[in-house]
Amino acid sequence: MIWLAAMAKRAKSKTKAKPETVRPLRRLLRWVWRSALLVVMLILAAVAFYAVFNPPVTPYMLAEARRLDGIERQWVDMDDIAPAMARSAVAAEDANFCLHWGFDMTAIRAAIAGGGRRGASTISQQVVKNAYLWQGRSWLRKALEAVITPAVEAVWSKRRILEVYLNVAEFDEGVFGVEAAAQRYFGVAARDLSDVQAARLAMVLPSPKRRSASNPTPAERKRAASILDGAATIRADGRSACFES
Repeated sequence: MIWLAAMAKRAKSKTKAKPETVRPLRRLLRWVWRSALLVVMLILAAVAFYAVFNPPVTPYMLAEARRLDGIERQWVDMDDIAPAMARSAVAAEDANFCLHWGFDMTAIRAAIAGGGRRGASTISQQVVKNAYLWQGRSWLRKALEAVITPAVEAVWSKRRILEVYLNVAEFDEGVFGVEAAAQRYFGVAARDLSDVQAARLAMVLPSPKRRSASNPTPAERKRAASILDGAATIRADGRSACFES
């Protein structure tokens, strides 16, 4: 009987010890869940904030301001940007802007088929990168971009996405936003840009530090002419409807 009592006591002590080994795992899982929930809430708050308020500055602007000892930038509302500029930017960077939900799967497949030599980032992805994240290539940045982009598409209108894009994009070294670019290159306000001027500004967007809208090379002139045609095409076929009031 004494022996049976001892065995029962040992078994009871083992059953008591088992939860002790489970508790740290539960605490870890609880911490991971709460951390993930906090990150999601912060992302949604940031997305909702910029849906209403204009980004005062971006991480890349801060970096360039430190490097260049200042930058040129002036925010303008979408109503104060020439419609030709909006269409030209879309024609140059994301012709299917009105048709996708943040990721252009056709462009992604084409980029993969081309061995990654061509880009597939949409305007929505570029806005997320410019407004919230940092420049450069890293898996962490791409992962955050992949998470934030659908949230931006869900909360912001297409017109708002394009408005932010045209105000935070770099058009020349230290020149951010279409208003500063229009004044720098052509001496006019963004609302007064001609179709040709708008196409030339859109032409510099992939490589603003290496291209010039005011003094383009023959190849850059050809690219601008292609953008001019593309802008007319998306207007004619309705692919500009989502951002034109």
